[in-house]
Order: sequence, then C-alpha cells, then structure tokens
Amino acid sequence: GRVGRAADIGAWALPLPTLDPQIIARSARALEAYGPDFRYSHFWVAGGAARAIALSGLVVGAFGLAKLPPARALARRLRPAGSGPSPRQRAEGWFRVRFVGIAGDETTGEGRRIVAEVRGGDPGYGETSKILAESALCLASDDLPETAGQVTTAVAMGNALLARLERAGMTFRVVERT
Repeated sequence: GRVGRAADIGAWALPLPTLDPQIIARSARALEAYGPDFRYSHFWVAGGAARAIALSGLVVGAFGLAKLPPARALARRLRPAGSGPSPRQRAEGWFRVRFVGIAGDETTGEGRRIVAEVRGGDPGYGETSKILAESALCLASDDLPETAGQVTTAVAMGNALLARLERAGMTFRVVERT
C-alpha cells in the first residue's frame, strides 16, 4: 500500500506496517476463497493530508526517540509497567474496523464493492483475551476441518471461531454491497 488519498473512501490513508496482509493472503490461497488475483492491504484512515503528514511524523518521531536510552527511561517513568487503563476505561473502550472489498479495477473503484465491519469492546484487554479464550475452546471442543502443518486461524478454525466470537459479543456484518 501507499500513502495517498483513497478515492473510494474520500480520505487520506496510511498503510499499516503489520504482518496481517501476508497472513490474509496465505489464508485466501489455502482456502481458494477469492481467486488468483486476490490482494489485500490495510490502512489507517487519517482524514486530510495535513493530518496524515502529522500522524506519520509523530509515529516516525516516536520510534526514533524510542531508540535513545534517555527517551526510553523517561517513557518508563511516565508510563511504568502495569499502569494500563482503569477498569472503567476498559469498560468504555471499543473498536470498529471496516473492510472495503473491490472486485474489478481498484484504481478507479469500478466494479463490485462490499464493505464489511467488525465491532467489539476494548481491543487491548477485553476482546484480545476473548479471542484467545474462544480460540482455545474452539480448538479443544469444536468439529474442525482436518489440517496439518502451519496453518492460519482462518484455515484451522474459520466459521467455528466466527460463530464463537459472535456469541461472545463481537459483531461481524456487511454494511454495504454494490
């Protein structure tokens, strides 16, 4: 992905440097889900150009400062281990992630389009522990497809885990289809 204005969402987007695109592509290939031309990338929606530049500068600056021992020591004093959010903050926390899928020309947005959304509570503590616990229960208790070797979550648990997470309070839905 690249930094720039995303015409299909009307905002500036910054690529997120994570392993998720590789994992999703591997799942899609293993499940033969979307065909040989499937590609995936994800972005942080930053709004306007000034906000995208400021956010990029902040991230680069924070990572640069983290390399300096005095800055790391200051950060440890300001935010010592174990000083995470309060129970109230965690109870009020939430997340919403939107996925935009385009079948056709991604540069123009021409073709079929689907927008899906995942929502849940506090992602840092509540939902992460919920996902881990439900994954363990799914592996231990559910009727899963036979797999071998190193497989992704989608290949190993797929719809069984999705159903568990929905019962546990997360929502997965299609919000737009054209």
